[in-house]
Amino acid sequence: MDIYGLTGGIGSGKSAAAAIFEDCGIPVVSADELSRIVVTPGSEGLAAVVAAFGEGVLTPGGELDRRKLGALVFKDPSHRGRLEGILHPRIRDRFQDVLNALEATGQSLVVYEVPLLFENNLEKQMKAVILVSAPEDQRIARVMARDRLSADDVRARMAAQMDDQTRRSRAQFVLENDGDLEHLRDQVEALLAKILPRKASPPAAPKSPPPPPARR
Repeated sequence: MDIYGLTGGIGSGKSAAAAIFEDCGIPVVSADELSRIVVTPGSEGLAAVVAAFGEGVLTPGGELDRRKLGALVFKDPSHRGRLEGILHPRIRDRFQDVLNALEATGQSLVVYEVPLLFENNLEKQMKAVILVSAPEDQRIARVMARDRLSADDVRARMAAQMDDQTRRSRAQFVLENDGDLEHLRDQVEALLAKILPRKASPPAAPKSPPPPPARR
């Protein structure tokens, strides 16, 4: 099975691109979604997070408060490293389970949406990496509207990630998300035309021998 990594900085539009891939019939696995699954209430993952960061990262209902945890780890790289050490092995195991299930259904290509793909050195596990890129001012505006964060908060989160120029140098394909959704869709469809496995054409039917010359 060919695994294509889908990545990009905060606010670049990875989720929008992922939705378009799915519309085109390509299964997409989200690392963010897997990270939520491995810390559901009662899970070993959540217990490990609470043991590392305290019960202050829980909601009153006993679920992980991702906003509180995010604010904590973005301020301290050592906290981020501890959290990654807890989550990444569990996410990797769950991802392998999903791959096995997809392969059993005959899927030959899957897109793996991973925000920190390069930061976690996952590109070697991918057939190729697709980067979603957008101008910084658009990214900031999107995240401010989506997460109700200040511009300074968004910039701080962007600073904790790899810069876009470095991502571009390491990605095999780039989707420029600087327009509307149709502009992005056109690029996804053009990319799929390049990377989708092509079915072998059936062998040409043998030509019939020419008729014998007429007798005179």
